[in-house]
Amino acid sequence: MNMTWEPEIDEINHRRALAKEMGGTDRVAQQHSLGKLTVRERIEALVDPNSFLERGILGGVGTYDDDEKLTDFVPKSTVFGIGKVDNRPVSVTGQDFTARPGSGSAGANGTTVTGGPRTISAEHISHEMKIPFIRLIDGFGADIRAVGQKNRTYIPNGNWKLEHELLSEVPIVAAALGSVAGLPAAWVPASHFSIMVKGKTQVFAAGPPVVKRAIGLDIHKEDLGGYQQHSRTSGVVNNEAEDELDALQQIRRFLSYLPTNVWELPPLGDESDPRDRKAHELRSIIPRDRNRGYNPRQLIAHVMDNDSTFELSRYFGGSQITMFARLNGRPVGILANDPMVHGGAQDASAARKVEKFVDTCDTFHLPIINFSDQPGFMIGPAAEAAGTLRAGVRTAVAIGQATVPWATVIVRRVYGVAGGARQDNSHFNFQLAWPSGEWGSLPIEGGIAAAYRREIEAAENPEEYRQQLEEKLISIRAPWRTAEDLDVEDIIDPADTRPMLSDWLDVAYKASERLVGPKSRGMRP
Repeated sequence: MNMTWEPEIDEINHRRALAKEMGGTDRVAQQHSLGKLTVRERIEALVDPNSFLERGILGGVGTYDDDEKLTDFVPKSTVFGIGKVDNRPVSVTGQDFTARPGSGSAGANGTTVTGGPRTISAEHISHEMKIPFIRLIDGFGADIRAVGQKNRTYIPNGNWKLEHELLSEVPIVAAALGSVAGLPAAWVPASHFSIMVKGKTQVFAAGPPVVKRAIGLDIHKEDLGGYQQHSRTSGVVNNEAEDELDALQQIRRFLSYLPTNVWELPPLGDESDPRDRKAHELRSIIPRDRNRGYNPRQLIAHVMDNDSTFELSRYFGGSQITMFARLNGRPVGILANDPMVHGGAQDASAARKVEKFVDTCDTFHLPIINFSDQPGFMIGPAAEAAGTLRAGVRTAVAIGQATVPWATVIVRRVYGVAGGARQDNSHFNFQLAWPSGEWGSLPIEGGIAAAYRREIEAAENPEEYRQQLEEKLISIRAPWRTAEDLDVEDIIDPADTRPMLSDWLDVAYKASERLVGPKSRGMRP
């Protein structure tokens, strides 16, 4: 008589092996032929080697003979568990398109497996353990075939309360890695960082067949929800990747700047770049000709630690730059203007981008450094129709609600409501200005035309009178008088920017120790 459990252990190993076959050899080959990795290959490339602890691997649908022997097994369409990224724990879930095209049928909704009274949820693992949550999304929501199988429909039920709690407590990342529709598409923006693969990924509320049936529009899936649509026009997705491995590496990079949860401070990185390094190149980076632009990313790179920047949403709201960086190894959030896009003016898209970025930095205690060259809001009928003012005010409120330490370096312009919003003085705002700085309620050139219209029109030579007014007011635009009145704290040699910000950041991180924990406002997706 066999006194061991060897037969059962063999059965466990057999079932695990079947689960790892996913949808079978043919479907795996088809996935590869599309230039896509399988869900297990994605997870292996994402997490540290040999760190993934899978949960619910035995879930699926088995077929048995009359002797209750397993004859066939279709694994669940979700793979999830706990892994490590840079030796820190994360909760990972991915849809297996080979097993059951990533749909919500047969006991799996993409992140949750249900059976009897028990629910195993990747979200709950993240919520209970307070660790980052990563979604690798490759599929759609409801499967219409399930309606026929169950012989009934159901009322949709989304647990967005849990989503909000997660957003307010741990980093959430969403990678769209296929054609994503329905509920999985909603998961993409319900994150702090989202990414899609160029030419391989589409995100939409409903795909082309549904669109054609509903509104009569025949459209290709790439035109409907490809990267040009969502990382460059709608802003639904933050970043775009060249391929899946690039997307997974960007996820690892994003997480490296953030704490495991809001009860911790961001992790310290490489400190080898000297804190007192002076970048003399900054003395000439801002042109004396006010009508000329410059490279703001080069400016930032001269100040921050070498090769430490990671930009978010570069191609959306391009007049404003949002990125993570490190200074003396410490993560910071960077805001800047790009004068090469709309002259740096803030439009509605840029305002929405900045609002979410400020919320993210505030949620995870990253001090913010604002390199200001803000000419104001975008103007004109298109800007008004886009709701630029409302979006801009939402950004101003987000900045006002933020409690993280804030430093402003005025590299050129600070004008109007948009410029003033980033100089929020409701709490301590460490402020430096370069000699190239200029500021006011609006630029002198445009302001004169409005404020002195009658005098100019009544002058014997209107153009000559306007030029005289401009020259008089421009002569007092230099920053010295503002500094005399202490309206700007200090005007510095641009080469000293890194050393001075380094000293400020020491104090800022010390102050941040008392700010850990969730924010009362929560996190807006």
